[in-house]
Amino acid sequence: MNYENSLDYAKQLDREDSLAYVRDEFHIPKDKNGKDWLYFTGNSLGLQPKQTQQYIQQELDDWAKFGVEGHFEAKNPWMPYHEYLTDKMAKIVGAKPLEVVVMNTLTTNLHLLMVSFYQPTKEKYKIVIESDAFPSDRYAVQSQLNFHGFDVEEGLIEWKPRKGEEILNIEDLEQILLEQGDEIALLLIGGVNYYTGQYLDLKKIAELGHAKSCIVGIDLAHGAGNIQPNLHESGVDFAAWCTYKYLNSGPGSLSGLFVHEKHAHNKELPRFAGWWNHNKETRFNMRQPFDVMPGAEGWQLSNPPILSMAAIRSSLDLFDKVGMDALREKSEKLTGYFEYLINEIDTDRIKVITPSNPKERGCQLSIQVKNADKNLHKKLTKNNIITDWREPDVIRCAPVPMYNTFEDVFQMVAILKTLL
Repeated sequence: MNYENSLDYAKQLDREDSLAYVRDEFHIPKDKNGKDWLYFTGNSLGLQPKQTQQYIQQELDDWAKFGVEGHFEAKNPWMPYHEYLTDKMAKIVGAKPLEVVVMNTLTTNLHLLMVSFYQPTKEKYKIVIESDAFPSDRYAVQSQLNFHGFDVEEGLIEWKPRKGEEILNIEDLEQILLEQGDEIALLLIGGVNYYTGQYLDLKKIAELGHAKSCIVGIDLAHGAGNIQPNLHESGVDFAAWCTYKYLNSGPGSLSGLFVHEKHAHNKELPRFAGWWNHNKETRFNMRQPFDVMPGAEGWQLSNPPILSMAAIRSSLDLFDKVGMDALREKSEKLTGYFEYLINEIDTDRIKVITPSNPKERGCQLSIQVKNADKNLHKKLTKNNIITDWREPDVIRCAPVPMYNTFEDVFQMVAILKTLL
């Protein structure tokens, strides 16, 4: 597109935006004078949909009205409540309903999945992660290596950007697998890198890993609700993601989990067990031997927190109304305009380290600022611009298509320019 660097043009793009109405579905934080913040941290915590309070209140009312009988008598009975989320979550991540369940929190789910899918031997035990993986992923795989009795220094392989570059190159992963594939048991890769915002080719990663008989797992914390990962088609073995970022379900909310259909009926996979992954038909006959359910439901452990699931249900209903195709289309336009405006700033101090190809990124742009420190972030905050600072010199900004506008982007860059 041929963009223009003017407020009138940004407002014109907002008038032409077919999703402009969706912003009104969210609570937008305001300053002490009642002016909307410029909120660019949906990649850390999504904003609250206005209907979420109603969804949670329904369950509070039914708890008050029915007590324990709410499991069966509530307007939305609690016993099967997680099932209300499955189809819509599966659509968001491109999976079959059999392959998806909402449960636990992200790192807990990654550990439960590794119990099943990380089965090292003395010869084949190494794990590949990105060199700048999110810390919780690094800690998780380090502890798995330790748990199985392997040396972390030898067992952890880092897929690194090339010297002088920020983003990862798929050919370098291919080379790692060519050289060490016979020793690698698992690839656990962030589908969208938290630092650079790079969206990786999941299908290619799966093909490379499987060619060397490696299990392939994906952390979609920064991908679910942001990009379209098409998990089933990609062929990855498993994935997990949080719901409080782009999926707007509230601080610390539950995680989504994907297990590919090819593993759905394998009851021999080792796993930790609880009564919630036992056959739901005989679950309440307390003296039955363990009978694991097929599909992703077979990784559940405990009955879920309904109030958190109510918030997720509220957000998923919005996603279902709007559709990921429309959200991605707007996201590409928003980041395209954002990138254009950043490049219009006449200084060599800043550059966008996120890939410029819209197909290789979500809505986050990571802006590197030479000779800057966190004081720049603090100055942005004083101007009611909520971004995320990452050491040593990067501002992560995520204009979310659900609720951010082209005018938001224009105003943010105009203020950043004055601060520089």
